[in-house]
Order: sequence, then structure tokens, then C-alpha cells
Amino acid sequence: MGTGSVGAHFAAAIRDGTDVPVPPLSPFRPTSSEGPDVNPVADSVAELTPAWLADVLGRPVVSVASERIGTGQIGESHRLSLKYDGEPGPSTLVAKLAASDAAARERVKDGYAKEVGFYTQLAATVDVRTPRCWYGAISDDSTTFTLLLDDLSPSVPGVQTKGCSPAQAAEAVRNLVGLHAPRWDDESLLGVDLLTPTTPDSAIFLGELFDTSTGGFIERYDTELPAVDVATLRDVSAAITKWLLARPRPFAIVHGDYRLDNLMFLAETNRVSALDWQTVSLAPPLRDVAYFLGTSLEPSLRRANEEKVVAAYHEAIMGRGIVDYDGGRCWEDYRLGQLQGPMITVLGCMFATTERSVSADGMFLSMATRSCSAIRELRSLDLL
Repeated sequence: MGTGSVGAHFAAAIRDGTDVPVPPLSPFRPTSSEGPDVNPVADSVAELTPAWLADVLGRPVVSVASERIGTGQIGESHRLSLKYDGEPGPSTLVAKLAASDAAARERVKDGYAKEVGFYTQLAATVDVRTPRCWYGAISDDSTTFTLLLDDLSPSVPGVQTKGCSPAQAAEAVRNLVGLHAPRWDDESLLGVDLLTPTTPDSAIFLGELFDTSTGGFIERYDTELPAVDVATLRDVSAAITKWLLARPRPFAIVHGDYRLDNLMFLAETNRVSALDWQTVSLAPPLRDVAYFLGTSLEPSLRRANEEKVVAAYHEAIMGRGIVDYDGGRCWEDYRLGQLQGPMITVLGCMFATTERSVSADGMFLSMATRSCSAIRELRSLDLL
């Protein structure tokens, strides 16, 4: 289970540019209503002792072994192997912790608050497939956190640069129905602080930030980006503020960075589970669908399959009791949602907290070129 998220690198930029406080979250333990007797937030894997785990899990843990997993772009993930005395518990768990670097923690603390908030406040109200959370806690200043999640092995993560098959794409979009439909246009979500819906001020701020970042992205990849994609990126930059405020209804809980590197696939069945909820928010739900298909399928595969996949998504949400949302509107919202691709890609690249690498460059370029192709072919900008 990885800890990297393109969107989490600029989570603070999605707000209005000010330090909006995130309410402290209480320690979360689904198996018990009692809080832990130890420090609720582990600062490092060394603090995940048998005694600490026994306390927060409510089970007699007698030994634990850990191994580092994932790339650790904005935090750390460790697979824990546990043994018990008497009452059984999960034999393995994945522990997600804050980055070891204090400056990195400060930069991405909004993402930490969103992810812990999703697992502790929102996950039980939707039925998207995601790891079960055994325990979650975050510090008052949101710079340290602890999540204990189901280990999804033998599922394996998708690879952004390789793309995916149409069958995998269909399963991934089907999983989004379970995220979007249960809280579709649910006005009670407007009072949930961690979801931060877009406001006119935040749209202007993010539009200006995206415009500056687009210039830097084009300069960075000057020799790799085709001229047609450079033109598309500039057109998207000019339209992004208007797009952020377009068609605010319907809204739903959205992942925000729903792409291959943040998904786990079970071989043979392609069963999908979603990870890395650092960009969860309220937004038009088809942005998740568009972002996934636009960045994950090669253009020829997307052209051949997208109408069928979007139609299946629409049929599925209709089956969940959604009304007054016809197939034509769903398709238009999918077309318009394609601008999520360049926005997340460019800002994620320019605000990355890790060193530039060949693999990261390949990821950002694949996402940019695929999504730009989709925007042109689907005439997304015409809808504005």
C-alpha cells in the first residue's frame, strides 16, 4: 500500500490560500468505544510496540514485526505482522504514519487530516471498496497521524505509466458508484469541514496558482510535450477558474486523485480497492470518473470504451435511487470533468515534495498527454 498521492502535494492550495483550521479528530477504534490509554498518535514505527497495539486494538498482541512498504512520498507505510495471546486478530495490518521530515509534515498536513477524516468520519457512510480501518488518530495540529488498515495483499497497485485494461477500468469506475451514490447531493455534507467545497475565492486562488504552475510544467517538459498538448494546457489554464465553479450540482464525496497508483487490483477478478484519501472533497462526481479514464487509458482504448463505461456508471447510480440525472447530462459532466486531469497533474508535479526522478517524470507526462488528448477529442472546453 503506497503513501504517494499527486493531489496531496497541493492539498493546501485547494483552499482559499489562508490557514483554515481543521478541527481535531478523536481517536477512532471501531472495535471499542473507549479511547487508548497510551499516546493515541504514534510518531514513528518504533512506537508501534506490542503494548501500544494491544491497547489501541483491544487485543492481546504479544509480538510485532514491521517492514517498510511503498514509496513514502508524503508519509510512511509499514506492513505489521502480529501475533496474539488468546483472542485472535488480524495477522497483518498496514500502518500509515506521517513523514519523518518535519517540514514535509507541515506542507502536507491538510492531506493527513483529510485521509484520517475520511476513514474515521466518512467511510462508514459510503460503500466504496477501501481498506478497513482498525484505528485512526491525528494530532491537534494535523502534522502526525496513525492509521491501522487492512493489508490488501495479494492485491497489487496499478502503474500509472503502463495504463490499464478496459476490464480494469470498468471495475474501477464501478467502485466509484459506491463512493458517490450513498451521499449524492447530500446537503448535510456541506457542514463537514474536511470536505472543503470550492468557493469563488478558492477558485480564483487556485486558478492563479494553476496558471503559474502550467508555465513551469511546460518549461520543465519542453522537449517531451507535443506542441498540441502545450496548447491544450494553456487553454485549460485560461478556463480553470470558470471550470472550478461550473455545474456545482449534483455534488458528492469525491476521491479527487482516483488514478491507477492509488488503486489496488486483485489478480484474475480485477477487484478494486481505493487508497490514499488525502484529496477527498465535495465536487461534481463525474470528475472522478473523467480523471480516472482520461489518465489511465491510452487514447485509443479510452475512445473505444468510455461511452460504455460511463453508461454503465449512470445505470448503476440510477439503480441506487438517484433521480433527475439523465444519461445526456451524465455524459456532458464526464466530458467537462476531464479538466481534472491537467489540474491535478500539473499542480502535483510542481508542488511535489520529493526529488525529481525518471519514474515521476514518466508518470506526470503520461497523465498530461492522455488527459489533454481526452479534452481535445471530447471538446470539453466547448462546454464552458
